Amino acid sequence: MDRAAFDQLFDMSDRTVIVTGGTRGIGLALSEGFALSGARVVVASRKPDACAAAAAHLRSLGGEAIGVPAHLGAVDDLAALVDRTVSEFGGIDVVVNNAANALAQPFGSMTVDAWNKSYSVNLQGPVFLVQHALPYLTQSPAAAVLNMVSVGAFNFAPSLSIYASGKAALMSVTRSMAAEFAPLGIRVNALAPGPVDTDMMRNNPQEAVDAMAANTLMRRLASPDEMIGTALLLCSRAGSYITGQVVIVDGGGTPR
Repeated sequence: MDRAAFDQLFDMSDRTVIVTGGTRGIGLALSEGFALSGARVVVASRKPDACAAAAAHLRSLGGEAIGVPAHLGAVDDLAALVDRTVSEFGGIDVVVNNAANALAQPFGSMTVDAWNKSYSVNLQGPVFLVQHALPYLTQSPAAAVLNMVSVGAFNFAPSLSIYASGKAALMSVTRSMAAEFAPLGIRVNALAPGPVDTDMMRNNPQEAVDAMAANTLMRRLASPDEMIGTALLLCSRAGSYITGQVVIVDGGGTPR
């Protein structure tokens, strides 16, 4: 490998990346990483003001970015997100399915509405967003899909079966997508974060947060920025021979 090829390993220049749930937490950190690596970034979330603020922030870093309000649980919004991305940037190279719903209900108190709300965002949305984007991904010379799952797909805990089962299903979908899309030149992988210092994490009681941090070998929460390196690996030339994989980034907390 020569210097020019080496320097391009993590270079995302001339690629258009959609990041759902990209206005805060892990999603915003990933959006920053892609923008700083040269990508054109489309940030999507439910709140128009948050989308506009995140896009302005990415532009202040020197990136090209737009914000598109979209609810991952609304299929019509997904088609509109793809259409707006293509009209603005001419195509789609990478889809990052990061938006998630962390509803928790114990057995005995579950509702159908909670299941539908959670699965529409955590599973149905990612599947149909990729399906809408597929005609454009097939035209990209370096297409990739990154599904953000969770160590919850491997672990179990009281009241978390709705969320955990949805993430486990998305992990399975990741593998199926990888198998189907490999002949099309599209790589599909998943990233499974452990406990990360985000708004979602801070919604838990402090004793629960402390316990999750203590259960990692590194004895701490991750910063959202600590997800960027793995995401770039899985979406860039550096990961050109990686597909159908789930990479756990959890400080050593998940039993193998």
